[in-house]
Amino acid sequence: MKTEILKWLLITAGLGQITTAIIYPFVRYNVLNWFTDLKNLSPLNEAIAKTYGYYIQGINFFFGILSLFLFTDLIEHSNLSTVLTGFIAVYWIGRISFQLKNYSFDEISSRKHYTKGIWMMNGLISFFAFTYSLIFIHHIIFTVS
Repeated sequence: MKTEILKWLLITAGLGQITTAIIYPFVRYNVLNWFTDLKNLSPLNEAIAKTYGYYIQGINFFFGILSLFLFTDLIEHSNLSTVLTGFIAVYWIGRISFQLKNYSFDEISSRKHYTKGIWMMNGLISFFAFTYSLIFIHHIIFTVS
């Protein structure tokens, strides 16, 4: 596979992941009323939910940084790049699978622009899953052949 295609897929995925991490607080505050809902939890569970939310935001941001600035390292065939792209692929495949199976957007889907936002986010997450899976498979095929 042409490395130029992989490069641009990674750059695009990197920008998308950074953007996702940056808009995450807006979505939490303005779309999901996340902090209001968290107040219904016990203090410990509220703290745990916030911690996981910030972990996810940080992971998404740094996956983006890796992809945007170290795309050459992710494309080159090494054990580390194979494992890392495989890990990121599983992360995004798990994210989209869990979301499609378990998330209900009924509360916000009645508004037209939110429905478009949900579709765009699902498309973006699917793009991340596709990109890293493609590169991981490319590494596996290159290593075997």
